[in-house]
Formats: sequence, structure tokens, C-alpha cells
Amino acid sequence: MDQPDGPSTARMIDYWLGGRHHRPVDVAAAAAFEAAYGPCAAIFRSLRGFLGRSVRAMADEGVDGFLVFGAGVPTCGNVHEVAPEATVLYTDVDPETVRLGQRLLAGSDRAGYGYGDATDTGTVDRAQLHRFVPGWGRRPVGVVFLGLAAFLDDDTLARTLDELYQAVAPGSRLAIDFDSEELAGHPQALAMMGPAFRMRAPDRFAPLLGRWRPTDDGVVPVARWRLEGEPEQVPDAFYGALALRPAD
Repeated sequence: MDQPDGPSTARMIDYWLGGRHHRPVDVAAAAAFEAAYGPCAAIFRSLRGFLGRSVRAMADEGVDGFLVFGAGVPTCGNVHEVAPEATVLYTDVDPETVRLGQRLLAGSDRAGYGYGDATDTGTVDRAQLHRFVPGWGRRPVGVVFLGLAAFLDDDTLARTLDELYQAVAPGSRLAIDFDSEELAGHPQALAMMGPAFRMRAPDRFAPLLGRWRPTDDGVVPVARWRLEGEPEQVPDAFYGALALRPAD
């Protein structure tokens, strides 16, 4: 977990996305990671682009309530900015990130921020959930699950996704990403990710979705998911999918 006085992954990503909510310690950590790996801004822009396109796709299909796990900093094209007519509950497990998110969203009647552990949906405040994701469990909603699969082993990930599948109503959608083996050739950068970080080969991604049914797009590099025009040339570090919870 991020240390209170140390760099924050959420704020490092904010820095790479060109945001304003980061500190010198985050910039230094981002520079150290880039020295071990290479430029990251384009990679995280491509992931944020996938977030935007998948959320717009869900909104176009009538989804108007979103639950976001591992939300990070709620700016730079995050869910409520992409789907301004929807209501959104952002969650994270890092208390400092939660406080920052609450400060940024103070006064909003369409987006809130609270503590929430994706591996235990019972940790999400029920009052917030029903306020910002009305109809949870009774009508289709969107679940955003980005940046998390790489820190869960296969069994935990499968259990978590199955619990989410059971919790939401048929017609709900799931936006998810997976980390490829991109960092395998960069041992210093890989070490910085910590022992919980898991790379996976692309052929392992789809089976991990369990009962969630990916759209016809499949699980593909995020830079190429439903992209109009030429994709930005970035390494295939992240693969993503939009998946449906069909009727049983």
C-alpha cells in the first residue's frame, strides 16, 4: 500500500496524465520508474482513453450509474467527466486518495468518493452506494475495475469477479484491464511494482472473466479497443475488455 509520506500510485498516474494533484515525491518516483522502464505518459493516456471509450459505450447502452474500484484521482477524463449525465461512486482502499477524491468532488450531487475494497464489496458504504448507484442489484449498472487485476492472484480475481457478477443485475457491464508481460524485460521496473504484482500472458485474460461475457471486441490492447483512427504507438502493456452480465 502507498505510504502516507511516500509516493502515491494514484498521484503518479495523475502526473503522467498531465493533472495537477500530485507532489514532488510523486514526480520523483515517476522519474525513477521511467529511468528503469521508459516513458509512461503515453501508456497511461491509452489506458485512460480505454476508460473513456468503455464508459461512453456503457452510457450509450443506457447505463447511468457507475461503481468504480481503485479509482485513484477523479480527474483527467475520469468517469463522471466522460458520462456527465450519470451518477458515479468512486472507491479506493488508500485513505489519503479517498480524502483527496472527497475534496475534489465536494459539492457534487452526481459523484461521490468513499472507501471500498473490490475484493469485499461489503466494505462499500451502502448509503453512498444507493445514492450514487441507484438500483444497485435491481437494474443494470457499470462497474469499472481498472488497475486491480495485476495485484490479485488468479483465485482471488476469479472469486472477486464472480461476487460482482452475482451482486449486479442482468444487463450490467464491467470494464476491466489486465497487465501483460511487458515489464518482463525490465527487471528494475518490475521490482518497483512489488511482490504482489502479477503479469499474465494475453491468452490467460479471457478465462479469468468467468461468467462475465466479453463483447465481440474481445480482450485486446487498450490502445486499440474501439478506436477511431490510428492508435497511438505504445507498448501493449495493458489489455482491456468490456464484459456483460447476461441474464441467467
